[in-house]
Amino acid sequence: MTAYSLLDLVPILEGGTASQSFANAADLARHAEAEGFSRYWVAEHHGMAGIASAATAVVIAHVGAATSTIRIGAGGIMLPNHAPLVIAEQFGTLDALFPGRIDLGLGRAPGSDQKVARALRRTLESSSDAFPQDVLELQSYFADDGQTGIRAVPGGGANPEVWILGSSLYGAQLAAALGLPYAFASHFAPGALDEALSVYRRNFRPSAVLEKPHAMAGFNVFAADTDAEAELLATSMQQAFVALRTTGTGVPLPPPVPGYRDSLPPQARMMLDHVLECTVVGGPGAVRDGLARFVERTGVDEVMLVSSIFDHGARKRSLTIAADAMRHLAA
Repeated sequence: MTAYSLLDLVPILEGGTASQSFANAADLARHAEAEGFSRYWVAEHHGMAGIASAATAVVIAHVGAATSTIRIGAGGIMLPNHAPLVIAEQFGTLDALFPGRIDLGLGRAPGSDQKVARALRRTLESSSDAFPQDVLELQSYFADDGQTGIRAVPGGGANPEVWILGSSLYGAQLAAALGLPYAFASHFAPGALDEALSVYRRNFRPSAVLEKPHAMAGFNVFAADTDAEAELLATSMQQAFVALRTTGTGVPLPPPVPGYRDSLPPQARMMLDHVLECTVVGGPGAVRDGLARFVERTGVDEVMLVSSIFDHGARKRSLTIAADAMRHLAA
């Protein structure tokens, strides 16, 4: 069976608050747990008006306290923003609080613009070029092998499941070389999906962590009881993507607008079609077909579903329809 998981950007709604977003996140994670999702991930973003998950480890702890069995974690932590020791301590703490449930996806993008990146790091001496070395340093803290001369407390001996994330061939090559599971961000950067999966599988080296390749890919789902309702729900994310390309910082997730995509100029529609290539919008039948095609195309071990919908109840319904579709594929 292809596993299915959930990436929640913890959206701040237009007219809403971060407190509301965190309450929705906990409720959504409980719902995903009940629907058989394998994992619930949040992602590190900074300076984004519509995303509340900047303090990623804190949000994971909040969600962990609201759930009991689903794996929880980061998809991901942008490691160039942090000293590896700090991440070892944070995720060592999470591992102690929620043993056997913590995932740590690692990325090398800033999760922000350069001005925000400078404020996070104080200087830009830390670089994405050091990402492989930072990953190895972080693994050393968890292994408690003494190579750094420093013990992470908590962190030493912790066992979060470490993933490499990516939207290009770089992450695929690194995950393969280190023998780690790999997640591709095809929910917003689909261009290199097929080639990255091929590179990862072809170059994979077995490790103490993983004997064979294990790949995940992101996929947007806007599901409802009818195609027309799903198409309306999808317009919130469409507006958010257009705003992000226009402003660079994004906006709170707006309510749906009937006919939004058709009102856009051709260039904007082409941008949306590209960015949201790995997406299905529709009723239960369309969602089953869309997910089946994606799984057949990629052969991934897991699908990371993204369902950014303005209305919380409609979002939960979308995830239920998607879970039903994945169970149907397994049957």
